[in-house]
Amino acid sequence: MWRAVKGESFPAFAVPPQQNPSGESPKAATMSTKTHVVTLIPGDGIGPEVVSAVVKIIDATGVSIQWETMEAGGEVYAKHGTPMHDAVFTSILRNRVALKGPITTPVASGFSSANVMLRQKLGLYANLRPSKNLPAIKTRFEGVDLIVVRENTEDLYAGLEHIVVPGVVESLKIITEKASTAIARFAFDYARANNRKLVTAVHKANIMKLSDGLFLECARRVAREYQEIQYKEVIVDNLCMQLVTNPNQYDVLLLENLYGDIVSDLCAGLVGGLGVVPAANIGPDIAVFEAVHGSAPDIAGKNLANPTAVLLSGVLMLRHLGETSHADRIEKATMEVLAEGKTITKDLGGTATTTQYADAIISRL
Repeated sequence: MWRAVKGESFPAFAVPPQQNPSGESPKAATMSTKTHVVTLIPGDGIGPEVVSAVVKIIDATGVSIQWETMEAGGEVYAKHGTPMHDAVFTSILRNRVALKGPITTPVASGFSSANVMLRQKLGLYANLRPSKNLPAIKTRFEGVDLIVVRENTEDLYAGLEHIVVPGVVESLKIITEKASTAIARFAFDYARANNRKLVTAVHKANIMKLSDGLFLECARRVAREYQEIQYKEVIVDNLCMQLVTNPNQYDVLLLENLYGDIVSDLCAGLVGGLGVVPAANIGPDIAVFEAVHGSAPDIAGKNLANPTAVLLSGVLMLRHLGETSHADRIEKATMEVLAEGKTITKDLGGTATTTQYADAIISRL
């Protein structure tokens, strides 16, 4: 049974009932006492280090998980000509759940984003990004509790671009009624399941009247089915200004792919950065949980990386699997270690190594 919970601790977020973009009835996850088989993608850069630390913490709870490790990233590209070979997709399709570390994406050249490839091929149409203040991490604002729901499969990330003539490149923004309706319904289902009171659709329909206009039309149509949830709209540039002025006025943010990518990072910055926020990519019957920060090759292999983002994504994954008690234990232990502030990594204000931080969390389980 899908669990929907909202509490004072972080991250008290469970994935809502999944919406099938085809319009078919959502499939419910079921509680199970058998061993969970989970695809594990360490990634590259600091990925293997932080993922290894997280696996160690999760395993220490006693939860029964069989990890099926799959390679992806730059080294895989050098060997196979693709950053993510078919075996990865086969594994995820078989197991239905994956936990993923960061994968390097070259800028302006090189191979295509493995992250985008994963979402598009598996139909992971909804990206869920909670941003909430953590203990002892000082930020400009207190009480931040935001949920970014980002459409994951189209928009400019469809990758449809070409050279018209030398010096002129055309990139196509794809917005469809099907995808816009699916992500809007996901946002409202999440709000209803987690006792959220406001969904705000983010757009630039004052300029892109057809594409963003269609997105808003779909959101408005879905909103009428959820009368108990307040619905608002805001232009994306105004939203960014409002967020850095008073983020507490927002609750659930509903966005297209590109806007969602940018705004979710902004929201992460409000609570301490990408190193402390989890993420989930949800499809009709597949879920991939991941850190959204970079692969940080400059500190790779030095045992300095902060595993919090992957760990909190793992907490979301455990709740998705119905392993709520294990998720709660990890969450509580992590918050205690953060609040104490003695055994945390350098980016969080401490001096601990990745291993020491993970061991401190395990000692409190």
